[in-house]
Amino acid sequence: MIMAREFGCIKGCSDCCIVREYYPSIRFGKIGVLLLPDEVPLIEEQARLNGVAVKIVPRIAVGRDAPEKIIAYQMMGKNPDGDLCPFLAAESDARSPHGGFTCGIYENRPAACRAYPLVESEGTVKLDDHCKFCRELSTATADANSLRGEAEALKTIKEQVRVEDDSHNVWRYATATGRPEDIGRMLPEGWVMEE
Repeated sequence: MIMAREFGCIKGCSDCCIVREYYPSIRFGKIGVLLLPDEVPLIEEQARLNGVAVKIVPRIAVGRDAPEKIIAYQMMGKNPDGDLCPFLAAESDARSPHGGFTCGIYENRPAACRAYPLVESEGTVKLDDHCKFCRELSTATADANSLRGEAEALKTIKEQVRVEDDSHNVWRYATATGRPEDIGRMLPEGWVMEE
């Protein structure tokens, strides 16, 4: 019988705070950390208190012919290629208990960070394939109780980031952020209506 373990980062890993993905494709640029609308002022205040510069842009909106209501924002990475959370102490010698870089706002981190490594893909909640813990020790996360806090954070996100009816279109914000060799394949920064 396999015993379930509480989720915990693999030694030396901070990958989820460093590497950002292109989503839904390179054309839209790299995405930032999802922020719920009520988290934006909290993150801006944390940035002010920590002396950190943050770039927050829209992520998803709804509206008929144009974006009318933003339902999610995103905090972009601080590197020109879109990687590296602005709150990650990558320049410091300090390390978290698992040996990775420390988070400057761990107790006040956004719901998306609290939900990780749970992600939703095509209506299915699963462990993120990019997470080293999930790849290397996936059998250890079989018990739902080991990810209870993460599941609650994901539920909060799902409740707040949803399209209430079919009378509106969904709009996604293209960030035009990524590796220099990919820039020519991206949409300009701005809103794009989903097909």
